Amino acid sequence: MNIAINSRVPVALTIAGSDSGGGAGIQADLRTFAFHCVHGTSAITCVTAQNTLGVARVDAMPTEAVIAQIEAVATDIGVQAAKTGMLLNQEIISAVAQQVERLQINNLVVDPVMVSRTGAQLIDDDAVKTLRNALLPKAAIVTPNRYEAQILSGLPINTLDDMRAAAQIIHQNLRVKAVLVKGGGMQGNSRGVDIWFDGQKLESLITKPVETKNTHGTGCTLSAAIAANLSMGMELWSAVQKAKAYVTTALTYALDIGQGQGPVGHFFPLVLG
Repeated sequence: MNIAINSRVPVALTIAGSDSGGGAGIQADLRTFAFHCVHGTSAITCVTAQNTLGVARVDAMPTEAVIAQIEAVATDIGVQAAKTGMLLNQEIISAVAQQVERLQINNLVVDPVMVSRTGAQLIDDDAVKTLRNALLPKAAIVTPNRYEAQILSGLPINTLDDMRAAAQIIHQNLRVKAVLVKGGGMQGNSRGVDIWFDGQKLESLITKPVETKNTHGTGCTLSAAIAANLSMGMELWSAVQKAKAYVTTALTYALDIGQGQGPVGHFFPLVLG
């Protein structure tokens, strides 16, 4: 197969679900790519009917359609980095893992969308198993939230030390190059602190907490920003640091829309202007 590897501009691919409310998923990823002056491409895995109040309906895309979207992008435009979000079921996860390997997609950022920030499991146990065994070993970095890190590590997480231990277990057991355990769901002084581990460096990413209820799409935005930075040739640790700074600023200018939880402000310079 003729796989395109050279593009005039950096190209990033998001493999994720569509959010009709525009706050997360494909919509958040593409806005994040655009902010970073990276050409965004997409493979939609599912379509959701949702708004700031919650999700009313989820419809999975046919697995063949997901495969076709990834192949169409990779074989013509090329992909310098990719990220995954909501993959929804075992069949789609398996298909994505196969395409990543077959099409030699590097710089893969896996946001393992398994559990919401409130602790609700979003995919079934078979899908979790396939994500662990088939997709995560292909990732350059995995970015679990507190509850996802609990599942992946088998540890209860209540403190920063728990997060550090979980990051090291995930790195060792799942063979990913780097792990970023996100602390957005933590309490007290741990809230918003992310833990990085790459097999050598164990670091805490600490920023000033942003007091806002409008945090929808934070995880999607972070993983998309990491992928955007990687597509531009940035080293992984630097890509993560810059992505964290971007999300923090976007939270500062989050959008107070709808009756519930609004999204982060992906285009905050427009708000500032």
